[in-house]
Amino acid sequence: MPSKELFSGTEPLQLAIKDTLTQSRARTLQLFEGVSEETFRLQANSDFSPVGWHLGHIGFTEGLWLLEHEAGYAPLFPEYRRLFAADGLPKAERQNLPSFAEICAYLEQIRNQVWDYLLEAPLDTRAWLWHWLVQHESQHCETITWVLQLHRRQSQPVSFVAKEKPWPAALVSTSKEKPTLPDHQDMVPIEGGQFLLGNDGLEALDNERKAHWVQVDSFWIDRFPVTQGQYQQFIEAGGYRQSQFWSDEGWQWLQENPVNHPTHWLAEGGADHPVCGVSWYEADAYARFVGKRLPTEAEWEKAACWQPRPQDPPTKRIYPWGNQTPDNHHCNHGGLHWGTTPVHQYANGQSAFGCFDLLGNVWEWTNTWFHPFPDFDPYPYKGYSMVYFDHQHRILKGGSWATQAPVLRGAFRNWYEPRIRIHFAGFRCAYG
Repeated sequence: MPSKELFSGTEPLQLAIKDTLTQSRARTLQLFEGVSEETFRLQANSDFSPVGWHLGHIGFTEGLWLLEHEAGYAPLFPEYRRLFAADGLPKAERQNLPSFAEICAYLEQIRNQVWDYLLEAPLDTRAWLWHWLVQHESQHCETITWVLQLHRRQSQPVSFVAKEKPWPAALVSTSKEKPTLPDHQDMVPIEGGQFLLGNDGLEALDNERKAHWVQVDSFWIDRFPVTQGQYQQFIEAGGYRQSQFWSDEGWQWLQENPVNHPTHWLAEGGADHPVCGVSWYEADAYARFVGKRLPTEAEWEKAACWQPRPQDPPTKRIYPWGNQTPDNHHCNHGGLHWGTTPVHQYANGQSAFGCFDLLGNVWEWTNTWFHPFPDFDPYPYKGYSMVYFDHQHRILKGGSWATQAPVLRGAFRNWYEPRIRIHFAGFRCAYG
């Protein structure tokens, strides 16, 4: 760790980056407290690498972009390139890892060279890369948390208590007509008009740029994410057995994956917590069940970040509550509670329209395919976002209880295939 004196007299931006990198690494290493060497190396699911690989990949990526590409240094531990590169070994072959102590030593050597380079780095033109690396580490922290949750669930299977109840045939509708407006007591109206979608800030990732104006028609959106108590009604009504609530693709997915509840459930006292561990298909089916739909990305972001003004032009906030950096008074994030919280708990995090929990707690599925914005320019490499513009990934917004603050903002775009039952993913509904 460099001393304060080493950075004395440097620019404020250098000090800010140093502090951010230091805090980010401390959060990362904290996740590994109490993790056994077996869990460190073990693949919990075929879709994910071991948590130890993610730790090594964080260091490798930092060294690759800052030290090799930017500073021109020779690579440290070149033998790790194939092991820790994203396009190196297949996930199933990433379990033969160095020990936790060895990988920590590897990260420390890289970071010591990074401190040297930071003193001379051209931050006036390349500061975005440092922001990207902080967010890259934060994203892998969330994945590490997810994989650790998978390990825990395998050793302590979820206790599921929702039971199916008979669904009166008279209430089953096969009509394709648009349903009447449901009870909107817990919905808020959003007036239509032009909205500035995206983000041109220094922290913006390539897929957030460029910010551009879009037309959004008037709509209603849920004040809160859908809760377990609400979703239990879908289960009890036999929603997983009623094809009329599912899209054709969703029903086919369900036949191939005969599930009847989310992957995660709080057995006791969880009725007011957001439902999570659902695929996009399940979220879409529930929305149909209650006569609503999933919001588009633009609708969700407008409900989260738009601040209407009676006499002045509206403005866009970075966060639902304004432009103040997220803290523990605004939303459930950064692993503070190591789980979800009631959807109404964070009154200080409301949007201008009065919506709760738009950041943190659970990621929220939208009805929009992941796609490039106008004038999209890939960075730092084409494969970061560009390869996923394939009409096979749905956008999620908002972050979860495990999301770190550097990637917690209204414009941030996450994406997954609709089939994936993300442990941290829930949703809210829209109408109109």
